[in-house]
Amino acid sequence: MNEWFDDFKTAVAFLTRLPMPHPDGAMPKNFVRAHRMFPVVGALIGAVVGLLCLGLRFAGVPDLAAAALALGGSAILTGALHEDGLADIADGFGGGRNRESKLEIMRDSRLGTYGAVILLVSFAAKLSALAAIPDSYVVPSLIAAHALGRGILPAMSLHLPYARKDGLARNAGQPDAATSVMAAGLALLIALLSLSWSNALYSALVAGASAFVVAWLALRQIGGQTGDVLGGAEQVGETAILVLLAARLAQP
Repeated sequence: MNEWFDDFKTAVAFLTRLPMPHPDGAMPKNFVRAHRMFPVVGALIGAVVGLLCLGLRFAGVPDLAAAALALGGSAILTGALHEDGLADIADGFGGGRNRESKLEIMRDSRLGTYGAVILLVSFAAKLSALAAIPDSYVVPSLIAAHALGRGILPAMSLHLPYARKDGLARNAGQPDAATSVMAAGLALLIALLSLSWSNALYSALVAGASAFVVAWLALRQIGGQTGDVLGGAEQVGETAILVLLAARLAQP
């Protein structure tokens, strides 16, 4: 049980800006094992964002404005960790002429045109989807989207080769198959507890498809994974799930 709690604290420290001291510094020894707790922390992030959105709606804030403020709160809570990855891969994949230049661009902290556009598209898609989801489904939908979006990352990390000889992804290490299966299983369980079985399964399929597409692009563009690739995959999956659920749950 202590190991699970240690993994939870490590996952919280990595995936959010919440102060969560741990004894091993920025990259603790249990970081790879802590991947299994990514969907649990994701679910908690989704719950906080959902309750914020719902609270704003109940206070009389228009749905679009409530969704925008809730998404802003999500970025503050997580430090826009995955949004940064999405922007970096868009800039690198779109602006680089070869593998080396793409990786160099992805390492540049400045935001380029491709990154700005993809963030705008992603935010607009999540904004409109969240605004369209009825009150009773806001929190469950965000819990499932955030859990599944992070639950796919360990499997991607396990199966993709490294694109660089250094960097966050390589330094962090790859989870084993058991950890990846545990993360995926917890993410699916959370989705099933949050949504109807059909919406949960469709959401899981969309998360898997999103991860596959991003992984395929990463292999073609830069030869494998970086931390940005994993972060971008989370954003693609989260956005796609929210759009799916809006289409299935929105009232006519």
